[in-house]
Amino acid sequence: MSVTISDRSSARPGGRAQGGGAAPRGSAKAAAGIAALAAIGPATWGTTYVTTTELLPPDRPLLAAALRALPAGLILLALTRRLPRGDWWWKAAVLGLLNFGAFFPLLFFGAYHLPGGVASTISAVMPLLVAGFGIGVLKVRPTRRTLLAGLVGVVGVALLVLRGSAAVDAAGIAAMLTATTLMALAVVLSKRWGRPEGVSLLALTGWQLTAGGLVLAPVALTAEGLPGHFTGANVAGYAYLGIIGTALAYALWFRGIERLPASSVSFLGLTNPVVATLAGLLLLGQTLTPWQVGGLALVVASVLLAQNLRRAHRQA
Repeated sequence: MSVTISDRSSARPGGRAQGGGAAPRGSAKAAAGIAALAAIGPATWGTTYVTTTELLPPDRPLLAAALRALPAGLILLALTRRLPRGDWWWKAAVLGLLNFGAFFPLLFFGAYHLPGGVASTISAVMPLLVAGFGIGVLKVRPTRRTLLAGLVGVVGVALLVLRGSAAVDAAGIAAMLTATTLMALAVVLSKRWGRPEGVSLLALTGWQLTAGGLVLAPVALTAEGLPGHFTGANVAGYAYLGIIGTALAYALWFRGIERLPASSVSFLGLTNPVVATLAGLLLLGQTLTPWQVGGLALVVASVLLAQNLRRAHRQA
């Protein structure tokens, strides 16, 4: 999910490069490798929808969100043995709420109410949202290439959602749009705040997951409670989402945010709808209309159009 913003913020005291938008020193090939690893995160999230519908207990989005965030966060805290200091207590809490505490429930609500390809493809508006937030927070303006790529992605979304034969739930659409807005804001704030000096990405990820999970757990237990029993499929689904789809995926995603322009990272998130759509085709027997195929092609084109790894290297 990447909007080509030329981030120019300088490093701030007590933190790593804050909003610099630069790839690490090295070749454009190295930048491409970082982008490829960062894309693993949203590609993994593309399997959230099929995992939710096929493996998790029905109609428990809050519980799914809590069990995805809190155990993974506590495991990372135990592994890294590092707690926030100073203003990073509230920064980690804000990012944890945006990335997990509020985002996850909305995500799972959308997964329960929309076809996977439709739900994840709504995230195609994220690059434009990142561009908008970047103007106010990072004080940078998106390039024409970024805006064009963002508009291409939005057209792809429209074709996938409005031309699809599956029924579209308005509440599910609203939930996914809200979730995408929160994640876009989190990307920009993460770019601005960077990472505390000497703190690993796993530790930073653990702080955010734990903060979001601590918000979600009491709400989930109060509003939904636990199912009468967990099946083996339920356990496998929660374990996959927590370990692969959260702890590992978000560590790679945050690494991409740190080392690449915010704009480029936001477009990488569009691998999410591609994987979700393919998962629906291969595992759920879903089909695509010609309009949806065209929309999917436009989404892929917008990702490729937005990537400018040579430019990212020059910013290093």
